Amino acid sequence: MNKSLYNKDVLLELTSRVASLSPVSERLWGKMNVAQMLAHCIVGMDVAMGRIHIKRGILGYTIGPLMKKKFYDNSEFSKNSPTASEFIIIDERDFNQEKQLLIDKITEFSKGGPEKCTTDAHAFFGKLTAEQWGVGMYKHVDHHLRQFGV
Repeated sequence: MNKSLYNKDVLLELTSRVASLSPVSERLWGKMNVAQMLAHCIVGMDVAMGRIHIKRGILGYTIGPLMKKKFYDNSEFSKNSPTASEFIIIDERDFNQEKQLLIDKITEFSKGGPEKCTTDAHAFFGKLTAEQWGVGMYKHVDHHLRQFGV
């Protein structure tokens, strides 16, 4: 079974991993530093909770449906995958502030359950169920924690 942010044990695992990061955590791939990665994940959580709305582009309509299952299946996200411009963080961020905010957002999404999840279509994959969002958001944060070795 896939891990979902709606599961209390998964919530504890993920927030503990975020808490274990430090300002000097080094990336194993990609371009973001650790504070930028945290900010990137916060944008994702805000999208999943319907606080940020990203329009669906042409690739989302044409290729997205073919790859949709990758968002919520057992596979890991690929390293250095393309990122929507809304998720690219290039400015410097306060590590401690971003870390606490991500823990807070993950906890809010998890404890809110499927009712806290957006009903907007994903900008690339299209319409998702709340359960698919729960799995996909776990996979997204997990991917970036693995990027920093935790």
